[in-house]
Amino acid sequence: MHRLDAILTLAGASLRSEFQYRANVVTSIVGGLIYQLTGFLVVFIIVDRFTELGGWTLPEITFLYGMRLTSHGIFYATISQMFEFDRVLINGEYDRFLVRPMSPLVQVLTRKLRVNCFGDLLGGLILLLAASRGVDVDWSLAAIGMLLAAVVGGALVEGAVQIALGSLSFRYLNTLQIRVVANEIFNVYGNYPFRIFPGLLQYLLTFALPVAFVAYLPASVILDETNGLHVSTTLAVAAPVIGVALFMLALLFWRRMSRHYQSAGN
Repeated sequence: MHRLDAILTLAGASLRSEFQYRANVVTSIVGGLIYQLTGFLVVFIIVDRFTELGGWTLPEITFLYGMRLTSHGIFYATISQMFEFDRVLINGEYDRFLVRPMSPLVQVLTRKLRVNCFGDLLGGLILLLAASRGVDVDWSLAAIGMLLAAVVGGALVEGAVQIALGSLSFRYLNTLQIRVVANEIFNVYGNYPFRIFPGLLQYLLTFALPVAFVAYLPASVILDETNGLHVSTTLAVAAPVIGVALFMLALLFWRRMSRHYQSAGN
């Protein structure tokens, strides 16, 4: 409980520091929202032109896009400081984290909040709410529970990838471009039903880089679009659990790689 209180205190301090500049906060949130909805507009034009895409209707793809974007917003609110990790190591800031009675990783992740994540979250929720009325889903407690678990699980998948790749910086210092490329792959390919991709790419986006587990597989279960999946339905149902497992593995990898850390002063 004390550890959770400390984490919330650090996160709250970061949030308060950002809200000292309210105009910047508003423009960041609005800018993030416009950016994400503009990306959806491209998908909307494509699907509206061809009626459906990969057998998915516009409401279903909107639902898929909303799920991925909401997961991405949660990830961005909690894990986005991994994009700054190279700088933290190079300028010696990480040394300060090692002498404090708290996990260095927690301190890295709570050092600053990117407020534009709220634009992602807001955009994702808007799309989910709009699409939920047009998809053929019986919104039982089980379906709602699956949706909530899937959104959190998707955030854990993205977080696991970024923490694992960020851990490589303990040995190679500059790995930012790898993480940026991975993030772009999630953002570009995660918005579409995988049936439109070649078979090899579907498997690569599932087992090499787990994009499918963020939204496509759980959305297929919720929307009852499991016919023609490139993996078993059981694996699709287990997507939120896969997110937890990947995140735990990423933490183990972080601990292992952190043993190779050398102070910036050495």
